[in-house]
Amino acid sequence: MPTRYALGTFLALFLLLGARSPLPADSTTPDAALIDPRGAGEDAPEGRDSRSPDGATARSTYDELASLFEEFRRFQDSAESSDAPDYSAAAIRQRYDGLTRLRERLAAMDTTAWPVWQQVDYHLVRGEMNAVEFHHRVLKPWARDPGFYSIRGGDAGASMNAESFTSVLFMAPPFSEEDKARFQATLRAVPGIYEQARSNLTEAAADLAELAIRNASGEAEIYVRIAERLQEHHPDLMDDARAAEQAVRNYASWLEANKHEMAPLAGIGKDNYSWWMHNVQLSPWGWEENNAIIQREYDRVITFLKLEENRNRELPPLEVAMSERAWNRNLRQALHYVVDFLRDEEIMTVPDWVDPSDYYGGRRGSMAALEDLDDSPSEEFAPENSSVDTKYRQRELLPGETHEYIGHMLDGQRQRRQTRSPIRHAGRRYNMGSMRTEGWAVALEELLMQAGVLDERPRKGREMEYLMNASHMSLAIPDMKMHANEINLAEARRLCAAIMPRGWSREDERMVWFEMQSNLRNPGGFHSNVVTGKAYFMKMFREQAQELGDDFVLRDFVDAFLAAGIIPMSLVRWEMTGNSDDVTLVTEPFPGS
Repeated sequence: MPTRYALGTFLALFLLLGARSPLPADSTTPDAALIDPRGAGEDAPEGRDSRSPDGATARSTYDELASLFEEFRRFQDSAESSDAPDYSAAAIRQRYDGLTRLRERLAAMDTTAWPVWQQVDYHLVRGEMNAVEFHHRVLKPWARDPGFYSIRGGDAGASMNAESFTSVLFMAPPFSEEDKARFQATLRAVPGIYEQARSNLTEAAADLAELAIRNASGEAEIYVRIAERLQEHHPDLMDDARAAEQAVRNYASWLEANKHEMAPLAGIGKDNYSWWMHNVQLSPWGWEENNAIIQREYDRVITFLKLEENRNRELPPLEVAMSERAWNRNLRQALHYVVDFLRDEEIMTVPDWVDPSDYYGGRRGSMAALEDLDDSPSEEFAPENSSVDTKYRQRELLPGETHEYIGHMLDGQRQRRQTRSPIRHAGRRYNMGSMRTEGWAVALEELLMQAGVLDERPRKGREMEYLMNASHMSLAIPDMKMHANEINLAEARRLCAAIMPRGWSREDERMVWFEMQSNLRNPGGFHSNVVTGKAYFMKMFREQAQELGDDFVLRDFVDAFLAAGIIPMSLVRWEMTGNSDDVTLVTEPFPGS
C-alpha cells in the first residue's frame, strides 16, 4: 500500500510479494509497452449501449478475449530487450500504432451474451488498454518526467521498460568473457540513455525534475558500488562504471540548470484525473466526487480522534516499543490474535493455508526466537528517526499490521490461487485494482475496531487507529490538490505535515518525500484511492445489508467480495449483484478531443 511505514519494511514486503505483480502493494507500479511493468447476459442499464461495450457488433468468444489479452501483455513487454531502450518520437509512434490495432480488435467483440464474470474480464482488458492510451496521450512520462530514465525503477513512479537491459549490471563478478562483454556494453550505453532523455523531455515539469535530482545521488551510488565490485576481478571495467556514474551526475546538473524553464506544476488536471478514474479505475467517481468524499472523511476522522482523546484523558500513556524484541513480540501476538478474531467472530472464512509467520518471517527480526533479538533501544525507533507509521505502530500495532497482513499479503496469496480466470490470475497493472486493495485494507483498520478487535487491548489504542486514518488524509488531500494543479510539490509536503496531528509528520522527512513523489509521478487516485476505496466498500456493505435485510450474513458478504479477486470495485459490485450502473461501459472521449 502507499503508506509511510519504515522504508526497510516496505522493501521487505515488496520483495516478498514480487515487484511486477501488484498485491496490493498494490503493486502499484505503472506498466506499458513503454514502461516497466514488471449465466446469460443482462440488459444494459438505461443510457448505456445495450448491444455491447464500445459499440461492437461481432459475436465473439471468451477464448478470443483471453488470447487477445495474452497478446496485449506480450505487446506491453515487447519494448524490453537487452539493447538500450528507445523512447524517441519515432519509437513512441510505432508503439502507439500497435496499441491502436489492439484496441480496435477489442472494440469489435460482442460480449452481450456472455456471463457477467466474462463481461467483467472484458472490461479489465479494456481498462488496461485505456491505461496505456492514457500514458501516450496524457501522462507521457518519457517526455514529462525526468525520473523516467532511472534504471532503478523503484522511485515510486513510471520508469523505463529496461529490466533485461539493466539486469546484467547486478550480476556478481567474476564474469565469463561473454558476460563481461555484455556488462561492458551495458555500462557504455548508460550515458547515451541520459543524452536521449535530454532530447525526449520536451514537456518536462519542474516538480518532476526536482524529484529526479533528489533521486540522482542514489542512482549514481549504484555505479560507485558496481565499480567497487569490479575492482578485484575486472578492474579494466571500472572506468566504464565511473563514466556511467558521472553521466547520472551530469544529468542531474543539466536538470538543475534547466529546471527554471520547465512547467512549474506537474499535475494531470481535474478532467484528466476524472477520465483516469472513470475509464481505467472504472470508478463512478471523478475528481469532484473523490475530493468531497476525502474532505468529509477528514472532518469525521479528526472529530472522532478528539472525542477518543477526551474519553481517554485520564488513562496512562501507551507503552512504546523501542527495541527489535518488543516490536516483534507485539507483531507476532497481534497477527495471531487478529486471525483468530476473524475466524471466531465469523467475519470472514479463514482458509487452512493462512499462516501469520508468512508475514512476520520476512519482517523485522525474521524468524529468530524472540530471546535472540536485541532488546536495547534502537535508533530506528527514536522519535526524530521514525515515520508516522512507525510511531502509531510502536504504541498499538494491530490495526496497521492488520492492514498489511490481512489486507494486503493475504490478498496477494489469494490472488495467486485465483484459477477461475486467466485474465484475473495475471494480476492488474497500472494500479487498476487500488480502490479494491486499499479500500479493503483501510476498511479493515477501523471496521474491525468497531467489531471489537481492540476491546481486550489498552483503550488508548483506539487513538492510534484514528491517527492512522489521519495519516491517510495527510497523503490523500495533497494528492488531490497536486493533480488539480492547485499546489506544487513543496506546498504538498508542507500540507502533508500540517494535516498530521501531534506533529508526527515533517515536510523534509524521507517518507513524506517518497509519498508525495508517489502521488505526483503516478496518474490520479494513488493515495486518494486509499480513502475512496474504503468509502466504496462501505457503500457495497450498506447496499447488500439493505437488500438482504435479516438474511444478510457478514461472512458471506466478505467472502463474496474477496472471491471476485483484485479488480476495480465497480466490477466487484457488478459480479456480486448483477448491477453494472457504476461501470463506465463505453470508453469516454479524452478531455478536449
